[in-house]
Amino acid sequence: MSGRATREQIVEAADRLFYQQGFEHTSFAHIADAVQISRGNFYYHFKSKDEILAAVIRLRLANTRNMLQSWESQGDTPRARIRCFIHILLDNGDKIKNYGCPVGTLSSELAKLNHAAQGEANEIFTLFYDWLRSQFLQLGRKRDAGQLAAHLLARSQGVATLFNAFQEDKFVRREVKQMCNWLDEIIRN
Repeated sequence: MSGRATREQIVEAADRLFYQQGFEHTSFAHIADAVQISRGNFYYHFKSKDEILAAVIRLRLANTRNMLQSWESQGDTPRARIRCFIHILLDNGDKIKNYGCPVGTLSSELAKLNHAAQGEANEIFTLFYDWLRSQFLQLGRKRDAGQLAAHLLARSQGVATLFNAFQEDKFVRREVKQMCNWLDEIIRN
């Protein structure tokens, strides 16, 4: 296996483990075991856990950009594209139910740790906010596009948190339906 492929496997395993176990509770050994490499080979690629965290954040930013681009090509209207965002709660339901929102959980954990990478992790929220704001602008909501984007982002985070806490599928389906109805009401006004 090439060095680049090994590095990518390490980052993907770290991403999954940081999400499932948390950044603080994931060790080099956990990641090395997941990739099935020696610690020496592991240290060749990453000297510190913070280096791995930075790579994971870069991966999540790239994945988020790709997802947003996918929604742009899937949805022929801003309404359809915003609905893609809302439906992520259902599309990733099992993961969110078991581990929470990958963006929210990492940002919250880094905030609790007062970690220097908190700002970089929060950039993922900024990508979503900017994209949602752009969609609301395209709907003609020039005066309140930022407020609508922040509201929808906050509501989706709240739903993800409560879904993870209460583990109720009916709850998340009901909330997604209400957010879609809210969006339809925004468009009518």
